[in-house]
Amino acid sequence: MAKKTQIFECQHCGTKSSKWLGRCANCGAWDSFLELKEEQILSLKQTENIKAIPITEIKQEEFIRFSSGESELDIVLGGGIVLGGLYLVGGSPGVGKSTLLLKISSNLAKNDKRVLYVSGEESGSQIKMRAERLGALNPNLFLLNEIKLESILAAFREGTPKGAYEMLVIDSIQTLYCENISSSPGSVSQVREVTFELMRLAKNSGVAIFIIGHITKEGSIAGPRILEHMVDCVLYFEGDSSQELRFLRGFKNRFGTTSEVGIFEMKPQGLIGAKEASKFFFQQKTASPGSALSVILEGSRALVLEVQALVSDCAYGAPKRSSTGFDSNRLNMILALLERKLEIPLNRYDVFINITGGIKILETAADLAIVAAILSSFRNRTLSNNSVFIGEVSLVGDIREVSNIDQRLNEALNLGIQKAILPKKPSKQTGIKCFEVQEVTKILDWM
Repeated sequence: MAKKTQIFECQHCGTKSSKWLGRCANCGAWDSFLELKEEQILSLKQTENIKAIPITEIKQEEFIRFSSGESELDIVLGGGIVLGGLYLVGGSPGVGKSTLLLKISSNLAKNDKRVLYVSGEESGSQIKMRAERLGALNPNLFLLNEIKLESILAAFREGTPKGAYEMLVIDSIQTLYCENISSSPGSVSQVREVTFELMRLAKNSGVAIFIIGHITKEGSIAGPRILEHMVDCVLYFEGDSSQELRFLRGFKNRFGTTSEVGIFEMKPQGLIGAKEASKFFFQQKTASPGSALSVILEGSRALVLEVQALVSDCAYGAPKRSSTGFDSNRLNMILALLERKLEIPLNRYDVFINITGGIKILETAADLAIVAAILSSFRNRTLSNNSVFIGEVSLVGDIREVSNIDQRLNEALNLGIQKAILPKKPSKQTGIKCFEVQEVTKILDWM
């Protein structure tokens, strides 16, 4: 009699083993291995006869896009939603994932597109209450409270009296389960199988599918890593639930770039695209020591923001170094450079850095503004609130150019800023006065 094949799979990372293990050797999870069924083992062994063809014979596929009704989301997606695209939206609880997708569903429904919103977490009455607040009530928007995948697929294929659905929203992927898998909803096997079936549905029917995914305490989407590989686009919603601003970033996009960012405001009527984003990070006010202005790029968008620094006497032996919205390692590098080049005893002072508006700086263009703010606070001297500092500071003490300087200066000029301190003047004539500073030591001339 043939010996039965046994395969066990870790429900946290998907590692397979021929025997049960108490602790996964890959992810370290305890008691996470479950035995696969015979049908699952056969599906792993099945292979297809696939014939390779020359790349010159491949027919180029044209993607059909349509607007979501939210300009900020369209920017992040690369121009709009693609028919047959599978989108994954992640974010912390309460950041507005369900609110955003319900708003998008309503926008499409108003344009005579039929949308099916599947919720495995909230009841229909709860979603309707939110829809009333958002002004999202429309007969083309259909709700389904179901967590069984087979029932969802059946309801989708039945469509509506007017025709098939053109967009499907799953809220959330961790609540769904497939009958063919014995594990509980949210496990590696369930998430992988459900996502695979949704991917087949998107590609075969041409419907755009949005999936909401929970995130872990580390900030990554819960479930197997293969989930992010299977989808066409991965979006992360960032922001503090106590603040109005929300940032939507693309970390993977097969239909466009991943450098763009969408900025939203959380209002009583829901999420609204921030058309004038710079007003949240910069406001004309009375100048004070420790404050400097800079211009950064978020995708193709230039933002003028305020950098704040506080240098105070160290109360204990070890000085504190704290930064909000700025890389702490880069801050330590800049402080070490100032101690060496300017001979400032910052090792006897606490230094705190804050970027206003809750945004995180991911580029080096604000280095010069950080230096200016620190020196301004240390010397208790005020910098002009009509000047911006743009430049990257290197370890040898020189200030280097950054990209898209013309776009940055135009944004500063639009907000009434008159001066710019940067390493090199732009080739094109601008309406803003530019002053060259090529070494960190020359910053003292502006104090």
